[in-house]
Amino acid sequence: MTDVTGAPVDVLHTLFHSDQGGHEQVVICQDRASGLKAVIALHSTALGPALGGTRFYPYDSEADAVADALNLSRGMSYKNALAGLDHGGGKAVVIGDPEQIKSEELLLAYGRFVASLGGRYVTACDVGTYVADMDVVARECRWTTGRSPENGGAGDSSVLTAFGVFQGMRASAQHLWGDPSLRGRKVGVAGVGKVGRHLVEHLLSDGAEVVITDVREESVRAITELHPEVAVAADTDALIRTEGLDVYAPCALGGALNDATVPVLTAKVVCGAANNQLAHPGVEKDLADRSVLYAPDYVVNAGGVIQVADELHGFDFDRCKAKATKIFDTTLEIFARAKADGIPPAAAADRLAEQRMAEARTR
Repeated sequence: MTDVTGAPVDVLHTLFHSDQGGHEQVVICQDRASGLKAVIALHSTALGPALGGTRFYPYDSEADAVADALNLSRGMSYKNALAGLDHGGGKAVVIGDPEQIKSEELLLAYGRFVASLGGRYVTACDVGTYVADMDVVARECRWTTGRSPENGGAGDSSVLTAFGVFQGMRASAQHLWGDPSLRGRKVGVAGVGKVGRHLVEHLLSDGAEVVITDVREESVRAITELHPEVAVAADTDALIRTEGLDVYAPCALGGALNDATVPVLTAKVVCGAANNQLAHPGVEKDLADRSVLYAPDYVVNAGGVIQVADELHGFDFDRCKAKATKIFDTTLEIFARAKADGIPPAAAADRLAEQRMAEARTR
C-alpha cells in the first residue's frame, strides 16, 4: 500500500509515529542519469548543522535504506552531543553496490543534493565511501568533510575513530578491573577493516592478546602477515564464544548485540566501533543482567566525527586527538551515572545526550 506520493505507508508511519521518528527532515534523492538513489535524514539541528557520513550499501529494499538512514542519523545526534560538538545529527545512505554502480557522475549528483540543503547537512565518509569519494562530492558541495589533505581535508578519519574506541576500552577496563591497561587481556575484534585494523595496533601496543575475524580474507591476512601472534576465529559466532575472552569489539555493521549473541558472549566488556550495536531496545538490559559492561557505541566511536568536524575550522590533528582522548573521561562519567541511577550505560548515555540537546533548544 502506498500514499499519494507513491511512498510506502509503513515508511511514512516510521517517520511520523514510531520511536524512530522525530526527524526534522528526510530527503529522497534520485538522479536517473547516474543511477543515484539516496536518502538523507536530518534528525536534529538543535546543536548546529547536522553532521554525519554517507553510507553506500546494497540494501535489500528501499524501506531498509530509509530505516537505516533514520537510525544512523538519530545516533549521530547523540554521538555529536556527547562528543561536545556544535553539530546535530544527520546521515545519508546511497542504495546500491558501490563496487558496481559508484561513479564520478553519481557522486557529483549526490553532492548537488547535499548542497541543495544549504548547509543544514554536512557529509563525510562511512561504510562504502572513502576520502577520494568525498573529494569528488566536494566539487559540487562545500559542506563536505573527510576530504584528502591535498584538497583541504583531514584525510582518513578511521585513525581517530580507532583511537577513541581504544580510550573507551581503557575506561571500561578502569571501571571493571581498576586498571586502564589492556595488558594481558584477551580482546576479540570483529571486523578489521578501516577502523578495526588501527584498533588492533593500539591493543597490541598495550600488551593485549588479540583474536580477530572478518568476512574478508584479505583483511585478516593483512593483519596476520604483519602480526603472526594475532589469533583468528572462523567467524563472529566463534569469536564471541572464545574461552577466556575479556573484551568483545564489534567493528563491522550494526546489530551485533541481539537475542542470539548476547546469551553466548564470553566477554565481560563490549566496546567497539560499529554503529547501532544494540539490535533492539531491551538488549542493553540483557547485557546488564549478564553483568556484561557495555560501552555505548556512539560514545566510544566518536573520534572520527571529532576529526571531520574539526576539518570545517582548519584541521589540526593534535587538537583533534586531545578531544578524542576525552572519550576516556566521558565513558567513565557514563558508567558512574549508570551506577548511580541504577540503569544500563546505554540509557545513561542517552540521558546525557538528550540533556545537552534540550538545553540547546531552550537557549
